[in-house]
Amino acid sequence: MHCRGVRGATTVTANTSEEILNETRRLLALMIRLNDIQSEDVASAIFTLTSDLNAEFPAMAARQLGWLDVPLICTHEVHVPGGLPRCIRILLNWNTNKTQSEIQHIYFRDATSLRPDLSKLPPVDFDELESWISAQLENADLS
Repeated sequence: MHCRGVRGATTVTANTSEEILNETRRLLALMIRLNDIQSEDVASAIFTLTSDLNAEFPAMAARQLGWLDVPLICTHEVHVPGGLPRCIRILLNWNTNKTQSEIQHIYFRDATSLRPDLSKLPPVDFDELESWISAQLENADLS
């Protein structure tokens, strides 16, 4: 088994807690489901936000999905003039038998401009994805 990196990025339309959590949950759900990731196999996760986002910790979205034992950290992305604004990035360090070429990295919304070569998503039923997220939120014990 190897520790592999799984990357993902998305954007939000506003610097609000609701937007940051909703889009981070959606991105993380896509990463989990398209790669068949189990939280017990995740070594750690790094969440970054561009400097124009500060209304919420995006790692809270992972906690809301039940990732209570996974080490998580949030930080700001390096500010580069002309860089993509309102962007959230995730790097999962994941223990897996998959090869690097088998991993599906997820670049979503305006973040597709960051890696157009990795931005081709397979067909996604977003209603079903939102139902899965809702079920995870109901099952998470954050007490």
